[in-house]
Amino acid sequence: MAGTGYDLVVKSSLAVLEERDHAVARAWEDFVSGSLSEPRQVRDVVFDSWRRCRQSKVDLSVEYAPQLGNDLQGQLRRRNRQLLQAAAPTLVEAADVLAGTNSLMLITDPHGVVLETLGDRHTVNAGMDIALMQGGCWTEEDAGTNGIGTALAVGRPVMVHAGEHYCEGIKNWSCAGAPIHDPLDGGIVGVLDISAKKGQSSARILALAVLAASQIEQRLARQVEVQHLRLMEMGLEHSQRHSGDDLIAVDASGRIVYTSRLAQRMLSEHLSTRLPELKRGVRLLDDDGRPVDHIVPGLPRDWLRPLMSDGELGGHLLVIPSRQPRSSRPAPVARPAAKDEADPARSQFDCIVGESECIRHAIALARRVSSLNVPVLIEGESGVGKELFARAIHGESTLSKGPFVAFNCGAVSKDLIASELFGYVRGAFTGASNEGRIGRFEQADGGTLCLDEIGELSLELQPYLLRVLEEGVVYRVGDSTPRRVNVRIIAMTNRNLREEVAAGRFRLDLYHRLSVTAVEVPPLRQRRGDIARLIDYFNPRIADRHDRQPTRFTPRALAKLEDYQWPGNVRELRNVVERSILFAQDDIADIDVLPYEITQQKGFATTGTYAVEEKESLSAIGDGEQKAIDRAMRMAGGNLSVTAAMLGVSRSTLYRKMNQYGMKRISAMEINQNFSNNSRFTS
Repeated sequence: MAGTGYDLVVKSSLAVLEERDHAVARAWEDFVSGSLSEPRQVRDVVFDSWRRCRQSKVDLSVEYAPQLGNDLQGQLRRRNRQLLQAAAPTLVEAADVLAGTNSLMLITDPHGVVLETLGDRHTVNAGMDIALMQGGCWTEEDAGTNGIGTALAVGRPVMVHAGEHYCEGIKNWSCAGAPIHDPLDGGIVGVLDISAKKGQSSARILALAVLAASQIEQRLARQVEVQHLRLMEMGLEHSQRHSGDDLIAVDASGRIVYTSRLAQRMLSEHLSTRLPELKRGVRLLDDDGRPVDHIVPGLPRDWLRPLMSDGELGGHLLVIPSRQPRSSRPAPVARPAAKDEADPARSQFDCIVGESECIRHAIALARRVSSLNVPVLIEGESGVGKELFARAIHGESTLSKGPFVAFNCGAVSKDLIASELFGYVRGAFTGASNEGRIGRFEQADGGTLCLDEIGELSLELQPYLLRVLEEGVVYRVGDSTPRRVNVRIIAMTNRNLREEVAAGRFRLDLYHRLSVTAVEVPPLRQRRGDIARLIDYFNPRIADRHDRQPTRFTPRALAKLEDYQWPGNVRELRNVVERSILFAQDDIADIDVLPYEITQQKGFATTGTYAVEEKESLSAIGDGEQKAIDRAMRMAGGNLSVTAAMLGVSRSTLYRKMNQYGMKRISAMEINQNFSNNSRFTS
C-alpha cells in the first residue's frame, strides 16, 4: 500500500508538471505571435529574457548553440586556467556524483563559452547535439533563454525548464546556471551549469549548482590568496633594487595587490592629476598589460617591471621614481652585514628556528636520516620550509662537501623536463644547443639533488627516475652512452603521494623507493609557540636588508598574528614581517599594516591536499557529531577524504568517529537515488 501511495504522489506531481509545461508552451506561442504582452503563467525572469531575445532578434528555430573552433578553445582555456584549476575538484566529483542521474555539469567563461563538461556519460553525449560541450556559446544572443545566458544577463542563479527556453530546438532540456564571482571585485568570471533532458530534471539542480559555484568561489579565493602572497614576495625582493622609489604590485589580471605608503601621492604628483583611490583590487592594467587610462592617464610603460613566476607572468611591479635626485639622498647608515638566508653556512639544523614539540620532532627525525645514504621524502604544505630541511640534511650528510642542486619539477614543461634532469647531446631535438648540456643529475654528482614538487613529475618520466635511483646511471637525451653518477635524492612535495598513487598518477614502486625515509614538516598553525620566535628571527635580518630599523609589533597586532591560520606558513609570515618593516609608521606595526586576510581572519585549515575554510571541528560539535558527519558525507558525494577536509579533521579521526557511531560510508549511488526520489520541479 505504501508503494501504491508513493506511485500516486509521483503521478500527481508529473501531472502538475505536464500541465504547467502546457501552460508555458501556450504562453510562448502567444508571445512569439505577438498576442502576449504581459507575463501569464510565466515567471518574470523568463518573460524578461524572452523580451531581450526578441529585441536581439534571436532566431526561434535555433537547434544548437554556435561553437568556437579548436584553436580558439585552446586560447580560451589558457586565459581561464585559474578558473579551471579552481573548478577541477568539483568537476571530478561531478563525474561520480552525476553518474546515472541523466545530468551533466559544465563550466563557462564570463562570456558564456563552455570550457569543460563532465557528468553522466549518456547525457554528455546527448548534450553534444545542441553544443552543450567545449566551445559552445550560450549567451542569450546566441542561444536564447537558457540557464547560462540568462544567469549572465541577470547576474544571479537561474533555472530554465524545458518550454521556458526561447529557441525551439533546446526546449527538450532543463538547465540551472549559477554565476561564479571574482573573489576580489565580485565580477562574474564564469557560470556553473547543470543540465538534464526534459523529464529528468528537478528544481534541486538549482540548489546543487549554487552550492557547487560557491565551492569554486572559495577555491578561487584561496588560489588568489596564494598567488598574491607569491607576488608580494617577488615584489618585496625587487624592492631592494628600488630603494627610495615607491612601489605598487599588480597581479596577472592587472589588479592592485598592495601599494607602498606614499605611492598614491607620488603617482598623482608625477602624472599631475588627481587619481581615484588606488586600493587593493582596483584594476590598474587591462588584459594586454596596458595602463587603464581612466585610472592612471599617461602612465609611462617603462615604469612597469614584469614579475615572472615559474616561467609565466605573475604580475607587474609599478616603480614610481622618487623626485629627489639619487645623488642628494643621504648615505645609508653603515650596519654590520647580516648573514643572507641563502648562505650555504645556514645548511644545518641549528638554523631552523622553532622550539615547538612538532618542529623539534621533525628536526630530530631529519637529523637521524641525514647520515644515511638513502633517498629522503620531505612532505609538507607550501611555505613550511621543506627546502631548509633538505639543505640541512645535505649539510650534515657525508656528501656535504659536494654540490646541492635544487630543481622544481613543476616549473618546467613536460617536453623539457627530461633534458633538464638528464641533459642532452648536440642535435637531440629542435632548438638544442650545439654543444649539448649536462643535466641536473650530473651537476649534482657527488652531492645532493633536491627535487621539489616531485608529485608534478609526469608518469612517462617516473620510470627513468626510478632507474637512476636503482642503477646510478643516466642517459642524456639523444645519447646511448651511460653516465654513472653518485647522487643522493631528496624529494619534496606538498601533495599526498599516497593518494596520488591510489589515483594512478604516481608509481607505487617509485613512491616506495623515494619514501625509504620520510620527514613531515608541520604547518605553522601547529607551531603556535614559534610565531613570536620566527618574527624575532626575521625582523632584524629583513630590516638590515632594507636599511631600516626593526619593527615593533603592538600587542593587538601580535594577537592577530597568533590567531591567524597561516595558509602560506613560514613564507607568508616572513612576507608579513617584511611588509610591516616597509609600511609601519615610526617603526611600530599595528593592525593597520597587516594584510586584510589577517585582520579579517580569513584563514583556512588544510588537510592533505585539500584546503577548506575553517569549520567547527568534530571535537566541538558535541551531540551533533553524527549528523555533521552524515551531512558532510552527503555533500562530498561519499568521498571520505573530502568529508574529512570539510570537517577539518584527519581521515583517521573521521574513521574512528564513524566506527564509534556505527556509521557506514554512503555511496554515490545512494545519494543519487535519494536525489532522484525526493526531487520535483517547482517554479
